[in-house]
Amino acid sequence: MPRSSVSPVPSSAPPLNALLRRYAAGTPLACEPVDQGLLNRGYRLATTEGRYFLKHHFDPETADPAAIARQHRATQRLADLGVPVAPPLAGTDGRTVAVVGGHAYALHPWIDGRHRSGAQLTPEQCRRLGALLGVVHASLERVMPPRPSGERARSADPADTFALIDDLLARIRRHRPADAFDELARHRLLERRTLLERHRDRRPPRGGPAGWVHGDFHPFNVLYRGEAPAAIVDWDRLGVQPRAEEAVRAAVIFFVRPVGTLDLTRVRAYARAYRRSAGATASELSAAVHRVWWERLNDFWILRWHYERGDGRADPQFPAASALAVWWTREYDAVCEAFVD
Repeated sequence: MPRSSVSPVPSSAPPLNALLRRYAAGTPLACEPVDQGLLNRGYRLATTEGRYFLKHHFDPETADPAAIARQHRATQRLADLGVPVAPPLAGTDGRTVAVVGGHAYALHPWIDGRHRSGAQLTPEQCRRLGALLGVVHASLERVMPPRPSGERARSADPADTFALIDDLLARIRRHRPADAFDELARHRLLERRTLLERHRDRRPPRGGPAGWVHGDFHPFNVLYRGEAPAAIVDWDRLGVQPRAEEAVRAAVIFFVRPVGTLDLTRVRAYARAYRRSAGATASELSAAVHRVWWERLNDFWILRWHYERGDGRADPQFPAASALAVWWTREYDAVCEAFVD
């Protein structure tokens, strides 16, 4: 899932006593970091009053307390509609965001469950996943304020991408000692430049119809209990975007294989259910497939993290993500058909 910024993971433990006093949540017994997540930090917390998930919001893009409170209100309203979410707990002052030492925190009930990749989902569960995202989109329309009007987002300009490729290639040349990641990155950059030169005339128009979306719907943000989703978590990127594009991005993340291809059988089951649940048309999904394909063709967020920021946490995603753009270009018609059939 593309990211545009990253912040260092804090080395200090959260101020548990001060936080728990604000929530009247007892005395801490155990606190363990939860490994998943690239931008914010979570903790499995046990106290004399129960078990909780403590979230430390520290990414500058999403750590504004007012924005976090808006997300919290949205999840509570979604819960009232029966959407599987985990709304935060309110503190003794009635607020769901606690700011301690200049950092924003939220306390959620602990949800027992596990994450599942797309390969672990049966065809029926793929359909259930697509229908769930459709319900999320339709429910957000009910609980959020009217969508703000504004100019639709432009697609990536290949001229900017060519400049970025040249810059990344220069960084690779300067990197010493060279390693296997450098070799793969160089190969993929040269390969992508050739693809863009061949397909630059297929740049899509501005984005399609926008609505409220989760913003980061992927396997680490859906918890399963048994066969069914128990909770959709991490609403930090709640915002207004083309909804069909979120549906395509989510499918690409869930159903990408390690070799960089998509499981189109599972994609088809998921997409059919999403279209029915969200009331989306085949033409909307077709346009979204084209825009997300173009986005992937022009995107190098993992390499930017690695070479510009010295952050390698996303490196394991690079082999499949970089291979996918090439495979998707070759199998463009088959991918589009899977989403609209």
